[in-house]
Amino acid sequence: MTKILLVEDNEMNRDMLSRRLVRRGYEVAMAVDGEQGIALAASESPALILMDMSLPGVDGWEATRQIKASPATQGIPVIALTAHAMEGDREKALAAGVDDFDTKPVEMERLLGKIEALLGRKAAG
Repeated sequence: MTKILLVEDNEMNRDMLSRRLVRRGYEVAMAVDGEQGIALAASESPALILMDMSLPGVDGWEATRQIKASPATQGIPVIALTAHAMEGDREKALAAGVDDFDTKPVEMERLLGKIEALLGRKAAG
């Protein structure tokens, strides 16, 4: 079963996304902040990470930079999730090392397409 790490501080978002991913056949590990996300990326070895960018403490930008800087986790694709779809945010996310970018509220079919594209690319690579 393909494991996805969901890094999200909002309980309702975490619950909704995790249930929908499990229904689609994914195993879901969850972190509530950037520090926990960095630790779980290393210990759980997920196939993909969904990273909320607005997190308490270590934010999603910094957590992604640390995950991408570590040889153990740098190959894990990261999709940034943000409600702050401002001009320049996509570029900021890509500069932090994310592999793709999606906005909140999450449109599940669009997000699943991005997940499957990244996982397919990883499997082929």
